[in-house]
Amino acid sequence: MTDRGRENLSLTWKLGAIALGAFGFGFALVPLYRTLCAVTGYGDQAKLLERSAAILHPDVKRTVTVEFLADVASAGSWDFRPEVRRIEVHPGELYTAEFYAHNLTGHASIAQAVPNISPSEVAAYFHKTECFCFAPQHFALNEGRDMPVRFFVDPALPSHIEVITLAYTFYDEASRVTRR
Repeated sequence: MTDRGRENLSLTWKLGAIALGAFGFGFALVPLYRTLCAVTGYGDQAKLLERSAAILHPDVKRTVTVEFLADVASAGSWDFRPEVRRIEVHPGELYTAEFYAHNLTGHASIAQAVPNISPSEVAAYFHKTECFCFAPQHFALNEGRDMPVRFFVDPALPSHIEVITLAYTFYDEASRVTRR
């Protein structure tokens, strides 16, 4: 066999080993992902099932007040407000609250709502399943719309907490700071 033939054979074996390694790594990704989720808590299916079980077994004997606040950052002209200022909820039940936003900037714009939950210890027990705050909102000139937030309060919420405040600050794209 010539030197070139040996080099080709060696390269073929190396490429085969790389392909076999990539194939094996593809199978290893599923358990690696599960381990990562278990360690970090993100995307952990067991925790998601635990949370969904809370929705199936609400604590109807307990009532918690959820207050809604809305604020607009200094830059931009917007009408942004909750449709209802407060609601009484039973931990474990799924609720929907509506916020209204109206673009008064004089041009099409993009805005982002940033949430804040207080008291801060409640954040681990307040679960949003759908929220306008998850992604930037695109508004046409003078467009106004209702925007829902769907949530539930975990029944494991400490019993001394009777009021939860969910506050949003609405930031127009013009208020974004850019770095150079």
